[in-house]
Amino acid sequence: MKQRLIKWFPLVGLVVPWLGISCSGGNNSIKMKGSDTEVNLAVNLAEKFTEQDPNFSIAISGGGSGLGITSLLNGQADIANSSRPLSEEEQQQFKKKNILLKTVIFAEDATAFVVHKDLPIAEITVETLGKILSGNITNWSELIDADYPINIYGRQSSSGTHSFVKKKLAIEFTNAAKEMTGNAQIIEGVKADRTGIGYVGAGYVAEDPIASQGIKVLKIIEKEGEHAISPLDQEAINQRIYFFQRPLYQFVLAESWEKVRPFIAFERSATGKKLIEEHGYYILNNQQDEI
Repeated sequence: MKQRLIKWFPLVGLVVPWLGISCSGGNNSIKMKGSDTEVNLAVNLAEKFTEQDPNFSIAISGGGSGLGITSLLNGQADIANSSRPLSEEEQQQFKKKNILLKTVIFAEDATAFVVHKDLPIAEITVETLGKILSGNITNWSELIDADYPINIYGRQSSSGTHSFVKKKLAIEFTNAAKEMTGNAQIIEGVKADRTGIGYVGAGYVAEDPIASQGIKVLKIIEKEGEHAISPLDQEAINQRIYFFQRPLYQFVLAESWEKVRPFIAFERSATGKKLIEEHGYYILNNQQDEI
């Protein structure tokens, strides 16, 4: 059966925000939207899955976890990729519309904090990060021997990564933080700004080291006196001792579950797990589905 692959770049900052793999069979058409943290992985999983089963048509777009969840609410997606759990408000919205979901936790991610490669800093405490991102520390001279104003490259409020970092640090982001549309835009911003600091999915950095040249991944110290831990340290992630690590979710409309099930099964196959690990994510032993 003929297979067609299309890549389109409608939004700045997304590496591959839309993928269409098309063939006949409308009942096997899947729409997946959401997290920019997961979008590159989702694209590669879909490509490999449709190579094995060309009867499926899969369309993928990014835009943030919130957008994916909203798309489920509006009937515009079968799967929402999300780097955060549903909020209480979102749970109530689904309940009000009598929409049942299936929840799949399929991998573990770590959030990396990055700076320009020439900035003389290699590690940072959680407390200090909170002060920077909330605007209480505004110049690098308060931390290192460099008199530069700190420029923050963050995500939009619809981003699951934005919500995750905010919750972990128990802060409100400073209004001075730049709101970027995805990992790629943050990386490019920090590359070009010696005073910048940003946060991205560690899997994004690990997957494409060439694209990440020009930036430095900071090691994180949870408490003063403790060892600094890198989000690229797989052993630390396996031991769950990196402060900014989290599960990755896929929320699936219950009415779409039977259609989506073969794709979820592929994610859990040896091939799917290998792809997940190659993207810098980590396989969970307690993968689960909840209805």
